[in-house]
Amino acid sequence: MAKIPPGVGPRFPQVVVLFGATGDLARRKLLPGLFHLASVGFIPGCRIIGVSLDDIDVEAFRTLARSSLDEFSARKVTDADWAAFAASLDYVPLGAGAAALRAAVDRAEQALPGESRRLHYLSVPPSAALPAVRLLGEAGLVERSRIVMEKPFGTDLASAVSLNTKLHDVFAEDQIFRIDHFLGKEPAQNILAFRFANGLFEPIWNRNFIDHVQIDVPETLGLGKRSGFYEQTGAYRDMVVTHLFQILAFMAMEPPTALEPAPISEEKNKVFRSMLPILPANVVRGQYTGYRDEEGVDPQSETETFIALKCFIDNWRWAGVPFFLRTGKKMAEGQRIISIAFREPPKSMFPAGSGVGAQGPDHLTFDLADASKMSLSFYGKRPGPGMRLDKLSLQFAMHDTGLIGDVLEAYERLILDAMRGDRTLFTTAEGIERLWEVSTQLLEAPPPVRLYPPNSWGPKSIHQLIAPHAWRLPFERAWRAPNPAGN
Repeated sequence: MAKIPPGVGPRFPQVVVLFGATGDLARRKLLPGLFHLASVGFIPGCRIIGVSLDDIDVEAFRTLARSSLDEFSARKVTDADWAAFAASLDYVPLGAGAAALRAAVDRAEQALPGESRRLHYLSVPPSAALPAVRLLGEAGLVERSRIVMEKPFGTDLASAVSLNTKLHDVFAEDQIFRIDHFLGKEPAQNILAFRFANGLFEPIWNRNFIDHVQIDVPETLGLGKRSGFYEQTGAYRDMVVTHLFQILAFMAMEPPTALEPAPISEEKNKVFRSMLPILPANVVRGQYTGYRDEEGVDPQSETETFIALKCFIDNWRWAGVPFFLRTGKKMAEGQRIISIAFREPPKSMFPAGSGVGAQGPDHLTFDLADASKMSLSFYGKRPGPGMRLDKLSLQFAMHDTGLIGDVLEAYERLILDAMRGDRTLFTTAEGIERLWEVSTQLLEAPPPVRLYPPNSWGPKSIHQLIAPHAWRLPFERAWRAPNPAGN
């Protein structure tokens, strides 16, 4: 087994109380992630207590955990690793109450060497979050603990303030980790490395050189079994506030005083404080044809399954630069990109018909898929006589480095960071409340939803929204295929 570098994992053994332990997220991501972190030695001792509404015993929970590993783990499960992991599992039905949960945590802590810490992960619907928090308070499990909260963090400013107030009745703010799995992805953190470790790009990362920015996260998937939840939220609450705005903050923030959680969080919050209110006139809401026919959906539903918007950051660096955000369900492709369009030269000396300007401005593009990719496009001369120019690109892909196997899955990284108390990739109460504040006008007077066919790029009015620019997706050129030698 490879030696784990110091400082990567938590200092203390961990007792994980996993609410929603039999649910879809736990089966797909959390249990396989905890298995990987424990089996390779990232965590110096770990016990996991599953909690859910299902009235099952610990053996049934172990059976469920094994099936989730067999189905969803990207890594081979050896008999020895499984035996060690199975021995670390316990289970308490929610109906057993606070005393039973406290007893299970006491047993787990006694089985671990020395002093330990507690991580409470709430993989539950919004309506079940506060009851779980109160249960932890009744069980006396707040001390030496951190709590991980899943989105959404409220549905407007009033509900976010109320939720935070009730959370703070039990847990201190520095114990609360509001998770955004988009920020746990390697490419999101690569934005920080790219910006602040390289002298080439930071000097031009401002309104003088950047024309506009796009953050585009179309999804091909529909709602599955989430229609009941989605009817109460929609694409804006589900994706923009909790994901796309957080990515925007990494892209737009000022250099922090140190690469540490508190300075980074402060710079992200400065971005949010500088955001102008989202105007309904700068928003396109869409709904895919057939959404209203799905089970659990109101036949007259005005819930959006698609959203595109234009927003502005009113500070010295970004004043006047539009940020275009787009996301939706049942779209033509599944992508996650940030595309930065640079200003074009003020004057062209190239002859008419040379091709300059025909394919738009130069772009720097980050692909936020699990395996990092970046592309820088530029005009270059076509070989041969005359002065004909084509759009070319420099590309980087993590596949080419031979390090793709070292990439942690987003939830694995975020669980590890929460155990360590590293808040860099998590959102704060102040940041969330400010985002709901700038959303108030849109939420109170949303524009009407426009229908769009499944497998498309959304309603046609998105082109008026971004004019005179154009959406980068679909791409005018494909990403280079991975280098087989780097796999």
